[in-house]
Amino acid sequence: MELADLLRPEHVVAHLRATSKKQALQDLAKRAAQITGQNERAIFDVLMERERLGTTGVGNGIAIPHGKLSGLDNLYGMFARLEQPIDFDAIDERPVDLIFLLLAPDSAGADHLKALARVSRLLRDKAACEKLRGTEDAEALYALLVESAGIRAA
Repeated sequence: MELADLLRPEHVVAHLRATSKKQALQDLAKRAAQITGQNERAIFDVLMERERLGTTGVGNGIAIPHGKLSGLDNLYGMFARLEQPIDFDAIDERPVDLIFLLLAPDSAGADHLKALARVSRLLRDKAACEKLRGTEDAEALYALLVESAGIRAA
């Protein structure tokens, strides 16, 4: 499972404006609905349900909200760099400024877990995250994500 299989250049948001976790997830759900063809409210509800189980704010300014939807035919990823860090109830209590959204079909099983592991490995790399934080352009962010993921996989 390569990151390029999940993420397209148009799935990258360089300047997400949000003042809360809920607002960020609402905005991402709206964008994900356009990409996946799924209902915006269904996506938002899946994301919020997952947050109720425990935060997807994994620490170091990173969140990886994710969920499964019955209507999806494959895995979808979306990356957002927030204009201002927001409280995401992260495990280290630090605000979040990098979000990688992952949506999977109900039937994804191991593929969903492999994709989560790939994204998590990439975003644990402090150097990669610093580059992402220092980049203002969506196309450059996409290139960094795909390139960094490829290097980490090698």
